[in-house]
Amino acid sequence: MAYFDLNLDRWLSSRVRRRQVLIGTGALTGFALASQLPQRVVAQPRFSDYPFKLGVASGEPYPDSVVLWTRLAPDPLNGGGISAANVPVQWQIATDENMRQIVYRGTEMATPEFGYSVHVEVGGLQPARWYWYQFKVGNEVSPIGRTRTAPAPRDRVNRFRFAFASCQNWQQGYYTAYQYMAQEDLDLVVHLGDYIYEGGVSATAVRPHNGPEIYTLEDYRNRYALYKSDSNLQAAHAAFPWIVTWDDHEVDNNYADEIPQDPELQSTEDFLRRRAVAYQAYYEHMPLRRFSIPRGPDLQLYRRLTFGDLAEFNVLDTRQYRSDQACGDGQDVGCTEALDPSRTITGAEQERWLFDGLARSQARWNVLAQQVFMAQRDFDPEADVRLSMDAWDGYAASRDRLFDFIQKRQPSNPIVLTGDVHTNWVADLKADFNNPSSATLGTEFVGTSISSGGNGSDTNANTAAILAENPHIKFFNNQRGYVRCELTPTRWQSDYRVVPFVTTPDAPISTRASFVVENGRPGVQQS
Repeated sequence: MAYFDLNLDRWLSSRVRRRQVLIGTGALTGFALASQLPQRVVAQPRFSDYPFKLGVASGEPYPDSVVLWTRLAPDPLNGGGISAANVPVQWQIATDENMRQIVYRGTEMATPEFGYSVHVEVGGLQPARWYWYQFKVGNEVSPIGRTRTAPAPRDRVNRFRFAFASCQNWQQGYYTAYQYMAQEDLDLVVHLGDYIYEGGVSATAVRPHNGPEIYTLEDYRNRYALYKSDSNLQAAHAAFPWIVTWDDHEVDNNYADEIPQDPELQSTEDFLRRRAVAYQAYYEHMPLRRFSIPRGPDLQLYRRLTFGDLAEFNVLDTRQYRSDQACGDGQDVGCTEALDPSRTITGAEQERWLFDGLARSQARWNVLAQQVFMAQRDFDPEADVRLSMDAWDGYAASRDRLFDFIQKRQPSNPIVLTGDVHTNWVADLKADFNNPSSATLGTEFVGTSISSGGNGSDTNANTAAILAENPHIKFFNNQRGYVRCELTPTRWQSDYRVVPFVTTPDAPISTRASFVVENGRPGVQQS
């Protein structure tokens, strides 16, 4: 199979000296692009069809800057449909929705090396302010998007609202939840991974994938284009800035660092080539800053974003640096390998970065936006303890180090946001999950999927038994949707917004349950 042209030996040798990158300061650490690009420029391009079919997006809000994104793709499901030349794309950003009060404008080059995606880092903006933006290429103009900058560091913020979501398997349902999310009163959206799914066409698909399992750069680009063609997803992107991180399906189910799900079918070298093109396509389709430009099979994704004195988001990457899953990647009973103190889910460098940020934080709410279940989750209502080896339960030493740090340094109000499991959960994070009377250190809010898993149901046959076996878990629900969060200096509220079905469009939405954490009082209460 044809992979993205990659000098793998060079990247493999560099893996022992991963980049030390200062994240969250606004510094641009990506490599210079000018020498990488062809020189021919099409000043007045002509397209076979409308070039902005994938919509617009924004993200990475700082107090003075934000990233604006689009990708030119008149034929999005067939490689994009543009010949190999640089295309200048004009952009402008305004303080009004009619785009009359323009504050900045400029031109960014869309190049074949990055799939004709455009990432504009607009600086010089005012903090905590709404802006509107638009792109133009030739005689074609994009839809208008809306974005918002973060409050200035340590500015007093009395209210902040955001939603988080994950797991949007195209084949298993419609993105109805995004239709409602786009109508919410939010400052931000956080996506916790599984933005696409890599698999082939399912015999039971509600709406089939566009081809077999993906491996090449063109495959991944076409798959992102399919997902981004959804009008509800486009509406949610256009309404708010997004913070994104990945989980596994952006590359390969349950992969761990350089180890694929099925190593017997794919060598390390072939998998790293696959990972390189998958990371390339991820960058091309997300509103990320230039420090996240991929370098072969490596991409800097963990980072920190602060919203005044109220909230600080530590965005984690628990795929790229993790040890291989212990005892396989499913559920296991009595897996002593999972207790090995050398095992890590974040990697040593990211762990140090996280602890340093939590120690320095001045925010009221300290958020860990990450992928997989952090609280212990015993699936066996009988005597055995059966745990998921792909979650933090399979990396007990990593969790112990984090919880020990929280107990000793006591960062203000730790809150963990999680995706991955296609179901809603709420859990208290305990110093010792096997001792219900041990100290409560924080709260984990686990959001369900947008569509993965199909229609779901309110509960299932094992709900009562699982909750009884895990007294620190306070809520379970098996419907699709997202979680809406409202923060003030005195409390955090999470509303679990659900739809009853996704296999046909236009489901209604409701709030299934709401939970509150009070400032300075670890532990969650249903409101």
